[in-house]
Formats: sequence, structure tokens, C-alpha cells
Amino acid sequence: MDINGIDNLRDHTEKMTSSLQETMEYLNKTLDVDKNFDLVYRVIKVGGRDACMYFIDGFCKDELMQKMLQYFMDLKEDELPKDAHEMSKKYIPYVEVDLQDDWKQIIYFIMSGVFALFIDGYDKCLLIDSRTYPARNVSEPEKDKALRGSKDGFVETIVFNTALIRRRIRSTELRMELFHAGNSSQTDIVLCYMDSRVDHDFLEKLRERIQNIKVDALTMNQESLAECLYKKKWYNPFPKFKFTERPDTASAQILEGDIVILVDNSPSAMITPTSVFDVVEEADDYYFPPITGTYLRLSRFLIAVLTYLLTPTFLLLMQRPEWIPSGFEFIRIEDPTNIPLVWQFLLLELAIDGLRLAAVNTPNMLSTPLSVMAALVLGEFSVNSGWFNSEVMLYMAFVAIANYTQASYELGYAIKFMRIINLILTAMFGVWGYIAAFILMIVAVISNKTVSGKSYIYPLIPFNLKQLSKRFIRYRLPGAKD
Repeated sequence: MDINGIDNLRDHTEKMTSSLQETMEYLNKTLDVDKNFDLVYRVIKVGGRDACMYFIDGFCKDELMQKMLQYFMDLKEDELPKDAHEMSKKYIPYVEVDLQDDWKQIIYFIMSGVFALFIDGYDKCLLIDSRTYPARNVSEPEKDKALRGSKDGFVETIVFNTALIRRRIRSTELRMELFHAGNSSQTDIVLCYMDSRVDHDFLEKLRERIQNIKVDALTMNQESLAECLYKKKWYNPFPKFKFTERPDTASAQILEGDIVILVDNSPSAMITPTSVFDVVEEADDYYFPPITGTYLRLSRFLIAVLTYLLTPTFLLLMQRPEWIPSGFEFIRIEDPTNIPLVWQFLLLELAIDGLRLAAVNTPNMLSTPLSVMAALVLGEFSVNSGWFNSEVMLYMAFVAIANYTQASYELGYAIKFMRIINLILTAMFGVWGYIAAFILMIVAVISNKTVSGKSYIYPLIPFNLKQLSKRFIRYRLPGAKD
């Protein structure tokens, strides 16, 4: 059902009338209730007047609906108020009741699962939000785990996600603005921020961008929204947003003045504006004492650098063996090399992604035996057969495992793409290619911009020593005393 396509079916008015017969004719035609089996309408008597209710089967709470219907049918004619406003305020025994006379809004709410009641003689629709959505438990996310801390996570239902944030931030300054995007999908989007801490100029720009989105549907949820919000420099692989499935992480970013974007049907939150230092931070940095948190953070930075430099540097040293430092001669490849080293690295880069995709689609009952088989065949046998050298397998195994130290898949793949470019340029041009690839990566990071248009590497540029030290060193909380 194309909700914005209602304009094509609308006759001479956008407002409903007090005639129940006209209302039913219009809705039955617009919603095509005869073909949509899950769109249910039922004609009843409320206080002696004809009435009709519309709802989507599967979104309504059965027990609650039964009690509501019984209440409406038991109303006597002299008990029925004269207008819809009084009816909604005094005579409906439910909390979430709204009035609406705009057809576009009424149909949006019906398609969202809200129970709509029309009573003959009332010029407004009674919208009773008794909906319930299929949802899973708020268990700890598989991808965004922490050694300590909360074990709950976002789910696909946006109301549950906002409640998880409200549970952590009990402040009147917390704002949650609702928007819709997509002509057909009408996807719910919520902006979460602290009114006293957010950058209001950036907030207003973000509002305008969301309201001006002209797409049929956000088919890929947050990724579709991200591409609509950030259209510049799409070729730069470094992430413009930080994604998290942890409510504690999202709440912490809100308290720091950032904006968290929740999209219905997506179990993660988008955090903006985001610098490269924000992307590499994790919850474990703050769930451990300052010394341990600093060690974990510095280790993550160091490993990220190693995953980029290790294989290109090894390839360069194999081209220039005289540059190998004294005492490290053991890193030389002594066995015959049947395939050029650069091709070995590139083939393994592709093979690792192939194994990762295979692991995602492998049934759980088969994952262990297939993993053992893959380790034997692609490990020992590929070396013995002469396809790969053992040193190449060792370094690529480190790179493959070390990539998972980054919680951000986008950052991991950005480093991977830059590493592949470095391998190719180093193989073609030697040390000059190695230097050029390194400069290219630095330029890609520096030239990248956040969604707000600010520096991607703040507080390095513009330089702020105090804030920069906080990016590398985990200090005690401001309220903690010695």
C-alpha cells in the first residue's frame, strides 16, 4: 500500500466528514479492504449510533480489544457525548487516545497498526494506540559485546529502543523527535539528543535533510538513511557515522552532546557527528579502571596501525632484503615462491572475505566441522601444495584476526581497502609506491568530513591538546575524587 499514493485516490477533500457512510466508502476504496485480508473493519453500535473500526490484524492486543469492544457496545444512547473531543477525554478507558481528521494522517496511523474508530456524527477519528509489534528480547548483541557492563541491546522495535535510552537518561532535557521518510515505507526515524548540550545549528540541518528525503522507501534502514544524509565524497571508505547496538554507548554519546538516530526495524543506533577517534572507542574502555581502559584503547590503536602496515611492509622488505634490520633476518622467505608475493596477499585478502561470508550463511550445527576443514585445507595443504608461503599465511592470519579488534565493520573495511592499494602500489613502484599509498591514506582520513562538516580528525585538526589526550588516555570520571 503506497501511503503517499492516497493523493491519487482522494476525491474532493482532505478532511473527513461526520457522515459514517462517506467515511466507509472512502476508506474501503483507499485501503482496498476486500483484497487485503489482514486489514479488518467491523461495523458496530456505540451508544445507539452506527460506528466502524479499522485495524490491522496482528498489530492489536486481542484481550485489550475485546474489553474495548465490550465497553463501546455497552454504552447507552444517553451516555454518548456530543463531540469526539469529549469522547476521547472522558469516555474511552485507555491512555493513548488521539483525534485526527486529516485523511493522510488517519491512513498513516491505520497502516502503522493503530486502532481507528469512526462514529456516525463525529467529524474526527478516534485513534486508540493499542498496537503491539512482534519483537525479540533485548539481549546482548552478538557483534557489540562487552566484557563488563550491561547485557541488553537494541531491537528492531523503535519504541523499545527509545525506552532503553530513557531508562538511562532520566532528564527533562532529553528530546526524542519523530520523523517519517520514504513515500511507500513511511519509516519512523527518531532524533535523540540533550537540548542543552546539542549543537542546534547542526540539529536544524539534520532535521531539514530528513524532511527533504525523496525516496520511495528506506529499504536498507540505516544504510539507506546514511546515504541520503551524506551524499558527498561517497568514494571515501572511512565511516561517516558510528553504529552501535548498545544502549549504554548511545546514551553516553547523547550526554556528550551528540545526536543519536534511531530507525524503525533496525537494531542499532547511528551516532553523529563522528570523528575517527569516536569510531575506534568501545564500551570496555569505560567499564574497566582508567589504567586498564587506557591500555585497551592504545592496544586497539596500535593493532589498527599494524593491520594496515604489516603486509605492505613485509612485501617491501622482501623486495629490498638489505633493509631488514639486524637480528630479523629470520623473516626472509627461504622456501621457493611459485606465485608472486603480491598475488598471494591479494588472493588471501579475497579468500578471507569469502570465508567470512560463508561463515555468516553456514548453519550453526555445521559451523564447527566446516571451520576445522577450512583450517586444514586452507592452512597446511595450501602451503604444502605450493600455492602460498607459510610466512604469507602467518601475516594474513594475524591481519584477519586483528580486524575484529575494531567494533566498526566500516572502519575495518576502510583499512582493508587502503591496505590493498598499498600492496598494489608497493609491488609496482617499490618504496615510492609504499610512500604514495601511505600519503593517500593520510589524505583520505584528513579530507574526510563529519556529517556536520567539521574535521574528521578533531582534536588533532584543529589541535586541542586536552581533548586529544582524552582520546588516547582514559581519565577518571570528573566527579571522582582522590
